[in-house]
Order: sequence, then C-alpha cells, then structure tokens
Amino acid sequence: MLTAPVSQKFSSKSAKPLKNKDESVAVGPTGIVVRIVEQLAGAMHTAINEIREINENAKLLSLNARIEAARAGSSGAAFGVVAQEMQALSTKTASVADDMANKTQESITNLVTIIGGNVRGSRLADIALNSVDLIDRNLYERTCDVRWWATDSSLVDALQRPSDSSSAYASKRMGVILNAYTVYHDLVLCDANGRIIANGRPNQFNCVGRNESKAAWFTRAMSTRSGNDFAFQSAHKSPLVGDQSVLIYAATVRSNGEANEPIRGVLGVVFNWEALSSAVLANASLNAAESQRTLRLIMDGEFNVLASSRPLPYDFKIPTQKLEGLLKESKGYILEELDNKKVCIACAKSPGFETYATGWYAILIQEIE
Repeated sequence: MLTAPVSQKFSSKSAKPLKNKDESVAVGPTGIVVRIVEQLAGAMHTAINEIREINENAKLLSLNARIEAARAGSSGAAFGVVAQEMQALSTKTASVADDMANKTQESITNLVTIIGGNVRGSRLADIALNSVDLIDRNLYERTCDVRWWATDSSLVDALQRPSDSSSAYASKRMGVILNAYTVYHDLVLCDANGRIIANGRPNQFNCVGRNESKAAWFTRAMSTRSGNDFAFQSAHKSPLVGDQSVLIYAATVRSNGEANEPIRGVLGVVFNWEALSSAVLANASLNAAESQRTLRLIMDGEFNVLASSRPLPYDFKIPTQKLEGLLKESKGYILEELDNKKVCIACAKSPGFETYATGWYAILIQEIE
C-alpha cells in the first residue's frame, strides 16, 4: 500500500496574493528603468538648453560689438572682424546643439525601447514560469492523493463485498477525507463496469448510479498497469459536480489494496480547477495598472486555453506562428504587434515537479504603453 505523502496542501480558502519585496515594485521594474533613463534625458536637455541660452547671449553680444565697431569707423575695423567671427562661432554652436538634441532624443527613445523591453520581457517570463511551476507542484499532490486513497480498506471492501452498508461506509470515509481538504469537489468510487457506487458528498452531488464507463478518466485508469499508476483527464466541465470546471485524477482500486492484484474498480478525485487557476493567475506579481493590460493564460500542450485571467472572445486564438521559436525554450519573451497594439508576449513551459509535469504553458500578453 502507498503511504500518505508528507507535503503541504494547496488551499483555495487560504490562498493569499503574493507580496512585492519592496515598494519600488509597485510601479514595476520597467517603469523604474524608464524613469531613470528619462531623468538622464532631462538632464541632457537642460544642459543643451543652457548652451542655447549662452549662445543666444553671445549672438546678441556679437551684434552689439559689430554695431559699435561700425560707429568707430576705421579704428574699429579689427574689433568688427572679431565680432563677425563670434557670430559665426555662435551659429555653428547653435547647429551643434540642435544636432545633439535630436540625436540624444533618438538615442533615449531607442534605449527606453531596448532596456524597457528586456526588463519587461524578462520579468513577465519569470512570472509565467512561477505560475506554471506552482500549478505543477500543486497537481503533483493530486497524483499522490489518488493512488494513496485507492488503497483505503473501506473502498476496497465496498468493491470486494458490495452491499448498501459497505457503500455507505465508503461514502462516509470519503467524506472524512474531503473535510480535511479544500481542493476537491468530490471523490467518486466506480465498480469495474464504470457505475458509481459511492461518493464523498452525496448530499451535494447526487451521482451514485451514474455510469462513467466512457469517461476519459475512467477508461484511462482501467488501462493502467498497476495501482502505482494514475490516470488524468484535463480541464473540463464535469456533470459529476454540476458542470463546474475540474481536473480528474483516477487510480484503480485493486483486490486487498495491493498494487498488482486484479482491478475491482476505480477511484476518481474531482479537483477544483477553477479555484487553483484563479488563485495562480490572480497572484501573479503585477500591480493594478499592469494587471489591467495583461492577459494571463494557462494552456495545454495543444494550446487549448485551460484558464484565463479574463473572459476571451469566442474566436480567440493564441498567435502560435509568432511564438514558434519561443515555445522551444523553457521560458522567454518576444515584442510583437497584435491587433495594431504593441505587446510583450512572455511564455514559460511546465518545468515539472518530482515525477510529474503537466506539459502546460503559462502565457502573459501585456500591452506596451
């Protein structure tokens, strides 16, 4: 029999938003970098304006000197030549100052784009990786839970010695398990033909007698080689729990609770996917302004949307052609244009935890102001 895994459980009730490490993060690292660059640009413009002001005074002084030289006649001729050169020098200085101002503005704009894009993209890629990693870590627990609970003697007995009383006790036992967890909607126990003979919350979900023989989670579990394996059905709306969004993990219940004995039935654990995905997407380290302009997605390996931070149009499609190179990396970002808007698209693939990996992606699409 499997022993109980020693690990923390994700609780949708106790999930807390991630906190920034310092107050400066409130405006975002990109904003901080841009602010510093803009301050440098401001200092440069101030210096150029001061040069222009000094140059204008020099021009005025040169003009006055030429007037005085003209009044002095032949005795002021040499002074007039100096005044003329001063004016020529002032004109050249003005041209240099204007050229410097134009080049500085262009360089600053490019610098903001490059540095700002790198900081933004790297940060969003890290957030994406943290999100999908958190999902992997939480879902790893589900694979342990289902294989462990499938060896419970009450479930084995209900299938080996079927009766109303054994089914009732199995239901009671599953209810006790559910009371200790906040991440499951229900636990369901099927016989080898796919008929549900007991569930953990019969007063909330009336599914006893329902036939699940064609459900993906049941058929996949029945195909596993031993009780040490598990089956999985990805995010979907399940009629078992009133069409709520779920993931279902399943394992075979075998004779005497032994991993290699004949199959007696299947235990399915109905995981509350909506609670986990909402908490992960909401807890992304984005300030309020960033959150408004950032679409956060969890997608499977075929790029079906499993969760989204906001409702999507029915014809929404991730631009996989733009992400082809990016998706080959563990994480990364690109700066692109979507729907005539400049965006940063960051992506991270499931890194896996212990022996488990969803193979999913977290993708963030943020509009660039």
